Amino acid sequence: MGDVVHSDELLRRLQRARACAREEHRTWRTRSDDLTTSDPQAARDAAVRTLAYETVLRVLDEILTPGRHTEPH
Repeated sequence: MGDVVHSDELLRRLQRARACAREEHRTWRTRSDDLTTSDPQAARDAAVRTLAYETVLRVLDEILTPGRHTEPH
């Protein structure tokens, strides 16, 4: 079995994961916007990653603040 993780540590880990996902979401959204005219295929790939991180953010937000976020980001 794995190590026991206390609730405070679990909360800190989830918050760090959310911060990381938020930064990645911004990075990929910016990359998608920047590539739209120069490289449409790369822009689409970046847009897919943006949506993936958006989904991760919604899940983490719901775990950390249940019921608070009812609308998509």
